[in-house]
Amino acid sequence: MRLVQLSTVVPKYRYSTKEMIEVFPEELSGDLRQNILNLGVSERYLAYPLGLLFKAELPHVDEDPVAEVCVVACKQALKASGFSSKDIDYLIAAYDSSTFLCPSLSNYLPNELGLKPDVKHVSVQGMACSAFVRAVQLAEDHLARHSDGNVMICLSGVNSPWFSNQVRGLRDAKGMDEIKAIKDDTVKAREIRKWVAVIEFFLFGDGAACIIASNSEQGPEITRTTSVTNLRKNDFSAGYARLKPSKEAFLFEFESGLSKDVPNLGLEYTSVVLKKLFEQESRAKEAKKWLMHTGSKRILDNLAKSYGLGYEKVRESYEVLEKYGNLAGASLPFILDMTVRKGGLKKGDYAVMLNYGWGFSANATLIKI
Repeated sequence: MRLVQLSTVVPKYRYSTKEMIEVFPEELSGDLRQNILNLGVSERYLAYPLGLLFKAELPHVDEDPVAEVCVVACKQALKASGFSSKDIDYLIAAYDSSTFLCPSLSNYLPNELGLKPDVKHVSVQGMACSAFVRAVQLAEDHLARHSDGNVMICLSGVNSPWFSNQVRGLRDAKGMDEIKAIKDDTVKAREIRKWVAVIEFFLFGDGAACIIASNSEQGPEITRTTSVTNLRKNDFSAGYARLKPSKEAFLFEFESGLSKDVPNLGLEYTSVVLKKLFEQESRAKEAKKWLMHTGSKRILDNLAKSYGLGYEKVRESYEVLEKYGNLAGASLPFILDMTVRKGGLKKGDYAVMLNYGWGFSANATLIKI
């Protein structure tokens, strides 16, 4: 299967990390500010203006800013590919955050894009960092049965409405050094949740990608993918996002968790999928580039050091993180797009795409340009 066209889009609201720290609703401690700067994100784009994200309730709008970013990405991909909207016979929409839980993104897009009303479509929700790989696997399955088909994959990395909800009204957030000194376990747990909420708010940016895939002879080729999920029963709890009932009728609260074990779990999980990939695809060891999900600078540093990767092999992962922040499932397409556009990969080159994250899962993919 080949990626015939790849298009990436970001919303219009652009903010630097320093600017966001300055307008944050409360004064952040020096320790927490340093934690934020250590994430490796200099700027990002958001679907809503920052002032609205800090308000108690986002205004009702006829158009969903989350979905609109996806519409633009898909329209650009169609135009650049030369395909007609009627040429698409399968739509895969992968997303985590949206104004509507139901109907889903894949219900919304066909009419906006002019796809056939009977187009096969599916929404993949809750895959987070693994969304791209899972969508690719679904596309491969479809094209194996329909060799002349064309698949559109829409990947939404728009999650700021979730993460801003956690910090709205938050007070007295402490840095990790201060938290470690707390003796009361209940108080410490509450402060850790605050820390996670602030870090996530400053880590994630918004963006969307669209890929048109087929069995043609043009575009990067997906040659092999290996995946692993939950090696142990409770590993999923290392990173999660959930809705829980609030005290008011009809309302739910968003809650996320991020364990300190994530980096170590990530190394364990990626070692498993890379071993499988290398055993079945010896060319993976010759990869010119490694495209690694933009979890954070620390995560990229740990992976690069553990696998002996020089900066040039992973440069674009750092650059996407710095410019756009963590884009969840859309991060790998952004990195691939930047790498190819800047000449980091040329026809005949191989690259390894690697990610791990909430689930808990890891994926390794070999791609030939």
